[in-house]
Amino acid sequence: MQKNLNNRELHSTKPKLIEMFKKIQMMAIALTMCGAASAQQSNVNLCHNPQKDTEGLVPFSASLNSPQVNDDQTVIFRIKAPQASEVKLSGAMLTVMHEKSPMPFTKGEDGIWTLKIGPLPVDMYQYNIIIDGVSMADPNNTYASFTAMPPSSELIIHGDGPQWYDAKPVPHGSITRHIYTSSVTGGERDMYVYTPPTFDPNKKYPVLYLMGGSGELPSNWMYDGRVNFIMDNLLAEGKATPMIIAIINNQVVHRNHPKHADLTFDVMARELRDVIVPFVDSHYNTIANPHGRAISGLSMGGRHTMFSGMERNLDLFANFGVLSAGDADPAKTMPTFMNTSNVNDKVDYLFVGQGTEEESGFFNVRVKGFTDALKARNINHEYYAGGHGGHDWSTWRHLLYYRFLPNLFK
Repeated sequence: MQKNLNNRELHSTKPKLIEMFKKIQMMAIALTMCGAASAQQSNVNLCHNPQKDTEGLVPFSASLNSPQVNDDQTVIFRIKAPQASEVKLSGAMLTVMHEKSPMPFTKGEDGIWTLKIGPLPVDMYQYNIIIDGVSMADPNNTYASFTAMPPSSELIIHGDGPQWYDAKPVPHGSITRHIYTSSVTGGERDMYVYTPPTFDPNKKYPVLYLMGGSGELPSNWMYDGRVNFIMDNLLAEGKATPMIIAIINNQVVHRNHPKHADLTFDVMARELRDVIVPFVDSHYNTIANPHGRAISGLSMGGRHTMFSGMERNLDLFANFGVLSAGDADPAKTMPTFMNTSNVNDKVDYLFVGQGTEEESGFFNVRVKGFTDALKARNINHEYYAGGHGGHDWSTWRHLLYYRFLPNLFK
């Protein structure tokens, strides 16, 4: 039998109902605004479906509407290249489709090449178009993958509404770009610092130091990694601890330097100890001890986490996230960490993760080598493989949202 509410219960329930109605109304408004005004790469709103064709309009400064993302999660790519003899598609979506080679376009009599693929899982994918052997970003796509490496384009497959990596109508944190002088690299460098929506400068916060891969800019974790939106959404869902995230530059030696592997880990270790950590501790109210610090990175950033963090700075950090990285013989490359007798007392959380498709690829040799060594020494850690991606941003966003950030600083 349904319980009747008395006046007092009704009075206490009413504000909750009003608040719930407001949230539903805000989401409905957001979805409506994204329906037309922000599609076709209009760049009006931060929407989940920016490449949906709603009005038959061509993106500004483009010659064609490409990519055109449909509600059935198929995609049509178009490019005008009348003199070309061959056009192909390369990108992260090929991993999901289990395509081992770039996919060919079909040329029309008007000189426009087209390719339809999918349906694809809802996600974001980096891709390039290859014209007569030359790889380039899609000239009709305003959504670029922000990286220091040769540029690529961003494909955004939308679902029925905003995803966990999208901007939602929830409280948002702030991002500040800091320019600082490094005594280690001898020049001006930058970092981006995320503070949570409820940030109180008088309260102490734990700090996650987050790094990218080879050749990448720290801004990648915002534009490709969506770490700020992921954190906003986790906090709104009550799934994460409020924290400061310092997105730092781990490019300290030219990636093509012949002695990169011999130099980069020592230099980055000094940059962390002498410059980055003191800078953050002096500019923010932090929990300035190992238990209040974490360091994580993807690919080369994962190896910086291992060799610059765990091996060389175990007295600075007690929390680690190794994303799509490892080492075939860590007993030789990480002797200090691996042979520390009380290492489990010094590590609060050690996460090792990779994409589902990576487990069957060559990157897994290093990951398995690392986790096997941890198991052999009974070093506490969490291993997880998930998502539908490979060695790409789909995986690294997934690892943050579904495992690493919810379990950090607990």
